[in-house]
Amino acid sequence: MQLQFELPIAPPPAARRTDPATSHQAAAKARELRDVHQGVILACLKAHGPLGKDGLAARTRLNRVQVCRRLPELHRAGLIEPTGATVPSTAGREEREWRVTA
Repeated sequence: MQLQFELPIAPPPAARRTDPATSHQAAAKARELRDVHQGVILACLKAHGPLGKDGLAARTRLNRVQVCRRLPELHRAGLIEPTGATVPSTAGREEREWRVTA
């Protein structure tokens, strides 16, 4: 599934100017994956409504770490927000529920 999203998130520098070419290539790939993951998470929240990180991971095939890294970025960009509710995680603890901002 190929999703195209234009996300207003300024990426942090992933490689220094003095780093070798391989570091710049790895940074470019990481940015590409970040953009894809953010788009997948947004599409999932739009399709399924509010979810916690484990619900997002289960529906997107991203792992929980990938989801956890993207949620703060999407929140800072104003694209998602916590609902104020919590939902049970797969470990039985409570986790925040997220939704797309209106």
